[in-house]
Amino acid sequence: MKKVLLFGSLTLFLFACSKPQGFDYRDVKNVRVETMGFNQTVLAMDLVYYNPNSFGVDLKKVDCDVYVDNSYLGKFQLDTLMHIPRRAEFSLPSRIMVDMQSVLKNGLNLLFSKEVLINVKGTTRVGKAGIFATVPFNYEARHKLSLF
Repeated sequence: MKKVLLFGSLTLFLFACSKPQGFDYRDVKNVRVETMGFNQTVLAMDLVYYNPNSFGVDLKKVDCDVYVDNSYLGKFQLDTLMHIPRRAEFSLPSRIMVDMQSVLKNGLNLLFSKEVLINVKGTTRVGKAGIFATVPFNYEARHKLSLF
């Protein structure tokens, strides 16, 4: 009888603690230049996600590379703990320090473009009850960018 209860408990535990699904990356909104400098510029945006899981999850880490018109723009890293509700859309405010020398070398036309292709590639660390998994993601879409 104890073996049956133990087996039943373990089976229920394994199904209840299924691996979290990756977030659906819905959109990048409010892309803007916060400060513009000759050497460094701060680019800010709100990354919009949807949690498809039927349970809330904890977002522990985001590590991604950002590309604009297929030119490397910079790296975004978040190392804080956020609770994400179940089946909910949420926004992650993001700031990227951009090396303007690299931008100017890879495409002066970025400064004068009205629309750009934004690619965000990386991983997130999500989990529940202290158990975390690394989930890759890739987002790509065209966005309007107003610098002036």
